[in-house]
Amino acid sequence: MSEAAKTRLAGRLPAPLFGVCLALLVGLALVPATARAVPPPAGRAMWVWYLSRSDGGNLAALAAQAHAEGVGSVFVKSADGTNVWAQFTPALVATLHADGLHVCAWQYVYGSDPYGEAQAALSAIRDDGADCLIIDAEAEYEGRYAAAQEYLHTIRAAVGPGYPLALAPFPFADEHPSFPYSVFLGPGGAQFDLPQMYWNLIGESPAAVFRRTYTDLRIYRRMILPVGQTFGPVSAFDVEIFRGLAVRYGAPGISWWDFAWTSADTLWPAVGAPWMSPGAVAPLGYPRLGVGNSGDDVLWLQEHLATVYRAQRLTGLFGDETERYLDAFQAAHRLTVSGVTDADTWRALLRVHPVSVSWAASAASARAGDGSRLQPPPASAYLHDRGRELPELGSNETAVGGRLADPG
Repeated sequence: MSEAAKTRLAGRLPAPLFGVCLALLVGLALVPATARAVPPPAGRAMWVWYLSRSDGGNLAALAAQAHAEGVGSVFVKSADGTNVWAQFTPALVATLHADGLHVCAWQYVYGSDPYGEAQAALSAIRDDGADCLIIDAEAEYEGRYAAAQEYLHTIRAAVGPGYPLALAPFPFADEHPSFPYSVFLGPGGAQFDLPQMYWNLIGESPAAVFRRTYTDLRIYRRMILPVGQTFGPVSAFDVEIFRGLAVRYGAPGISWWDFAWTSADTLWPAVGAPWMSPGAVAPLGYPRLGVGNSGDDVLWLQEHLATVYRAQRLTGLFGDETERYLDAFQAAHRLTVSGVTDADTWRALLRVHPVSVSWAASAASARAGDGSRLQPPPASAYLHDRGRELPELGSNETAVGGRLADPG
């Protein structure tokens, strides 16, 4: 959910109702409830948007509430774009560490100033001591392959390859063909994928959202840690079913939005209560791609094919060329030659390391960058967003400039 959408929701609801309606709660049944049993962002976690609205900013009370429901990590907002939020401090991190909690920073990013956004992220990591960084990248980053790469490379150059980074993206990749999943979740990117699986907002059952999200995102081979919904008209039963699905899908972590607006009577207890069995879960598939498909999933396919067939272009559009090389790949691996990515084909492709790409911000900048060293943006970067899973929450109120004020 975008920052502007969160702000509109906050403005449209009376404070008590908003308090019940907007919450992402965190729970994991596979991991012991002990706070430091696993490194973040795995385990049970709770998002904190405004610290001042989360138990009044009382860190002892916040920690006690988290421990009561087996929550081992809190994800506290540290920056909005290049704007560092004053609520994320070394004292906050040290105090919550002393209370046995992991503390991760989360940042909403826009892509217009990737270097500046990376510096804001590094402030929370290096200066404040964040245990991990969660990148909330949504519509503003669609089409921005070079910006995503610059943002990640700047952070990785400072913190190294092992520091835990997580992406909190849209859950349905095929609805967002221009979003650079393959950069954020590709080599040198985030190790963890935290899709925003808000089933009620999407208008689907928790089971349907799980199946589609995992089918779309599993090809990026990153650990998926679902982000669940406790805002809007959701029930404790649905929260417990969502937790049960996370267990069935083998998720090593789960988180919920947001600490401040979780119902103390119904939804907080559902975070820590025994999870509910979702019943039988259908086997997962893979994205079925063929001629006519387009998007970042096609680009990811092409990046793997290009390692084997150097002439394969990186366009994000599945045409005759990609079909020809996919046929050759299937024949070479003794698979059914169909020109379509079935499960066996994906498994074979994902054993191949994707080709390394240095993206240019535009075709013109690629031409200016000494020939083949920079790749122009894929044609799929210019496709329109098809996203319907996280609809706008209304237009009566809007955030100033699409950004939120630092709560101080």
